[in-house]
Amino acid sequence: MTYRIGRGEQGVLTYEPYKSYLLPHWRFRTVQIARNSSDTLWNKFLEFYQQKDFVGMDMTRKFIQMGMTRSKRYANYKGGKKYVDGKEKGNMIQKSKGHNGREEKEEASRIFREVWERCRSHGGYLELKQEFLREQKEWLKAEDRVKLEEDQETEDHPKRRKKVRIKIEHEYGTQPPVSRQRIKTEHD
Repeated sequence: MTYRIGRGEQGVLTYEPYKSYLLPHWRFRTVQIARNSSDTLWNKFLEFYQQKDFVGMDMTRKFIQMGMTRSKRYANYKGGKKYVDGKEKGNMIQKSKGHNGREEKEEASRIFREVWERCRSHGGYLELKQEFLREQKEWLKAEDRVKLEEDQETEDHPKRRKKVRIKIEHEYGTQPPVSRQRIKTEHD
C-alpha cells in the first residue's frame, strides 16, 4: 500500500495509472476550457466513487485542486512564474495587478474551486477516506510486525521470516486491504 493521501496536491503527478488517465483532462487556459475540464474531472471523480476506488477519487480531487491553484498562479503572476529563477527557494516575483488574461485565470480558478469544494465535502469521498485510512493503518501495523520478526531472525532460524509472512498474508489476504482494480474507461 504505497499511496499516501498527502497534503494538497502532493504526489498528483507521480501515482500511476491514475496520472496518465486524468492528466489529459486537466486544462485551464480559458474559462470555457476550465469549465469543460472541471466537469470532466468531476465525472471521473463520480466514476471512481461508483467503483469504490478511493485512490482514484483522491487523485481526481488533487487534479481539480491543481487546476484551481495553477490558474490562480497565472492570475497572480504574468506567465505563471512565481520565482525569478523558477525554484521555490529563489527570489519571488512581485504579484502583477493588471496583466492581460488575469480576469480569465481568476474565473478559471473559481470554477475549479467550486468543484474542489464539492469533492472535499462529498459524503462518499469522506466515507471511503476514513475506510482507506483505517485499512492503511492496519496494513502498516502488519508491515511493522513483519519487519520486527525479520530483525529478530538469526542464522540458526532462516525459515522464521517465511512463516511470519505466511501468517500475515493469511490474516490480511494476499493483497493489500485496498483493492487495486484496473481503472474502467468508457472504452471497456
